[in-house]
Amino acid sequence: MTSESKNNDVKPKLYEFYTAKELWTDEYISKQMLAYHLNAGVDLASRKPEFMDKSVDWIVSHFNVGDNTSIADFGCGPGLYTNRLAKKGAQVTAIDFSKNSIEYAIKIAEQENLSINYVNENYLEYETGERFDVILMIMCDFCVLSPTQREMMLKKFHTLLKPGGHVLLDVNSVKAYEDKEERFISEPNLMNGFWAEGEYKGYLEVFKYDDEKVILDKYTIVESSRTRTIYNWFKHFTPEELEGEFNNSAFTVENFYADVVGTPFDPDTTEFAVVAKYDKKGTCHFGTLLRNQ
Repeated sequence: MTSESKNNDVKPKLYEFYTAKELWTDEYISKQMLAYHLNAGVDLASRKPEFMDKSVDWIVSHFNVGDNTSIADFGCGPGLYTNRLAKKGAQVTAIDFSKNSIEYAIKIAEQENLSINYVNENYLEYETGERFDVILMIMCDFCVLSPTQREMMLKKFHTLLKPGGHVLLDVNSVKAYEDKEERFISEPNLMNGFWAEGEYKGYLEVFKYDDEKVILDKYTIVESSRTRTIYNWFKHFTPEELEGEFNNSAFTVENFYADVVGTPFDPDTTEFAVVAKYDKKGTCHFGTLLRNQ
């Protein structure tokens, strides 16, 4: 493996290319993603079971989840949160782009006799006449979206919520951005064969966009028959910035937390969570509270 402090390619323009679809629709890669989801020993695609248990307990308590509570989980993966919530009595709809993840989730739900509406679809395009009490987007999914896509999602959330309903999501923090460095890595079968079946040469270039606090992981995968480039964008937020995006889509931010377990907010954490409420025009108040702490 070769690792260098500077990138050896031209820096792409911010959000110039968007290839997230391949992670979820490529048959081989999506199977690799599912394996990461189900690996209880790492916090990569999903968090560890102990954390998810605590998170679901907090969600149930915080939002008074009961038999009549309707919840939508955007980016549900293999149903690790949704199965737990259904066992608590919630009426759950779960949306994910990965056919492999949805098929796995349906199989487990059937084995455990859980009634969950699993939808295999790009959540950017998801529409329904159903209205929900709570919408979840967990594991920093919101951060991989472009500004236009984030605005689209928040407006969609507003449409899909019942009046007084809530959104819970988590994001990368600016502290995490500051901890990252630009680099270049060249390695045979990069990430232990994650990107392709068979031999390939893998290149990872990490770019930083300081003004916007965005990280780009650019993967170039060279196989004997083809060369592919995958662009993974990761936005990093301050609480004030995230609150502004919610306010612009007519939400009121109720509180920030260090995580989706409800741990009190800590400015030094690499991630943080937000609870926002459906509102007709949105109200900005918590950013001021944070600045005065």
